[in-house]
Amino acid sequence: MTVHVIGAGVAGLAAALHLARAGRPVVLHEASPGAGGRCRALPDGTDNGTHALMAGNRAAMAFLTAIGAREGWIEPEPGGLPVFDLADGSARRIALSPLAWRDPALRPPGFSVRALGALAGLVVPGRQATVAEAMARHPTLHRALVEPLTVAALNTPAAEAALAPLGAVLRRLALPGAARVLVAERGLGPDMVEPALAALRALGATIRFGHRLRALSEDSGRVVALNFTDDTEPLASEDRVVLALPPWEAERLLPGLRVPVRHAPILNLHFAHATPGPVRFLGLLGGLAQWALVRPAGVSVTVSAADEDIGEDAAALAARIWPEVRAAARAFALLGARPEAPPPARAVKERRATPRHDVGRPLPPARRQRANLVLAGDWMDFALPATIEAAVRSGVAAAGEVAR
Repeated sequence: MTVHVIGAGVAGLAAALHLARAGRPVVLHEASPGAGGRCRALPDGTDNGTHALMAGNRAAMAFLTAIGAREGWIEPEPGGLPVFDLADGSARRIALSPLAWRDPALRPPGFSVRALGALAGLVVPGRQATVAEAMARHPTLHRALVEPLTVAALNTPAAEAALAPLGAVLRRLALPGAARVLVAERGLGPDMVEPALAALRALGATIRFGHRLRALSEDSGRVVALNFTDDTEPLASEDRVVLALPPWEAERLLPGLRVPVRHAPILNLHFAHATPGPVRFLGLLGGLAQWALVRPAGVSVTVSAADEDIGEDAAALAARIWPEVRAAARAFALLGARPEAPPPARAVKERRATPRHDVGRPLPPARRQRANLVLAGDWMDFALPATIEAAVRSGVAAAGEVAR
């Protein structure tokens, strides 16, 4: 039995690895020249965006361990997340774990016993409300902690974000050690994508880049051939297919498939500003920028749920964002010289970065769509928002369905 995995994003890589480690012959097909999907490294080695993991993301951590890349993901801010508020110029460290709030210096603004009760209410399953509605009585804590977490994890404004997926994230953060923020020390290429491809090749998997699936040939509820742009792959009766594609591509190949139709963009700006010292990770409140990842080669800034700003050109965005970054850097003694003029910047715009995690988000379709075809993708894990963790979980689940 050969398993054809269509799509070399995180879900496809996880599915292929799980199957190859189980001894299944695997062929991984990817339409683009490289792997990673929406967690890819660009041709110059820059990440497409600022991707962070929580230590409590068990599936993602297991995936990194399996490919020998776990040591490449480091905790840049073990003393609490540095957060700079542009509204009043305040700078503080905030712990994401409530267990650390025994130290008053690590508590978020607006913390109180009643506010803590409101936070506890966020994790109760089954509540049908938006995040903003649930935190309406605690605006200070909402602005300082809950809203930034919502936008980062759900890529959806708190005013429309559903409470359920955020609750799933918060339940994970409550475990000891789970709220540690981890980033790729060198980047997604050397610290995730390349080790995954190397692990697959070592297990005998075949990887074909530039191999776009144009259509599926079906007969009697089975896929009998994969029609690529430049060739056709007939399938034996025992062969299987894992379709690990974005929802719009899955729907193109399986017309009528129920998929998310509303998506939210993410904007990333990469400044070519060499910075001595270790990797740092900063949060910003009250401006356009939300997160800044500082590596020796440059500074990467993320704007999630960027509906209003995705259309601006790189120069205009840099002029708006760099002063915010400079102010945060000054507060935490970063970035060396900190020039006033924005350094050269590259904008990376993911216009359909994730589904919108709103209250009306539809349930995903069944994982098994044909007798020999199953689906994978971050959008297929309804229990969690569309993140690296959800992508890995769905890939592993799809591989398990193939085995069954």
